[in-house]
Amino acid sequence: MSRETEALQEEWLQAAKAVWERAPAPDVLPLSALRDCSGLELFRRMMRGELPPAPIAHVLDFALVEAEKGRVVFQGHPAKNFYNPIGTIHGGWQATLLDSCMACAVQTQLEAGQAYTSLEIKVNFVRAMTDKAGPVRAEGTVIQVGRQIGIAEGKIYDAAGRLYAHGTTTCLIFDLEQFKR
Repeated sequence: MSRETEALQEEWLQAAKAVWERAPAPDVLPLSALRDCSGLELFRRMMRGELPPAPIAHVLDFALVEAEKGRVVFQGHPAKNFYNPIGTIHGGWQATLLDSCMACAVQTQLEAGQAYTSLEIKVNFVRAMTDKAGPVRAEGTVIQVGRQIGIAEGKIYDAAGRLYAHGTTTCLIFDLEQFKR
């Protein structure tokens, strides 16, 4: 591993550590936050530690590390806990990271009071991942967001720039008032 890759891995580890140190206990977002904040503001508040990360982020060891309009980055830490029987990281773990980054990229373009749900995701795995990959990043980028449909793409890569998986999502956009929790 090159020194540049080692330095970037360390930078990534510190970034995720800082996010988790600021974060309250994982929980679902209060409906009031969803009503009052745009999607981008929700993520900014999460990164500042004002709102909790999703419970699944804690369970599957990933953290929101970047958010801007039309783009979100989660950092995950592949571990043997996520192995399948043949000794590699389960594709479901990678698909979850991609679903999260792609759908949240769509959410960054939603106004306060709007919500979304994933209608479909497509994932292509391009290489096996093990716990030796070190931290990986899942970057989601918006392709198009309209009144009812949002489309985004995503990729998972390591600090050396190796691509592990990529995918696309289609999300249904609706008014939060239609959502019953």
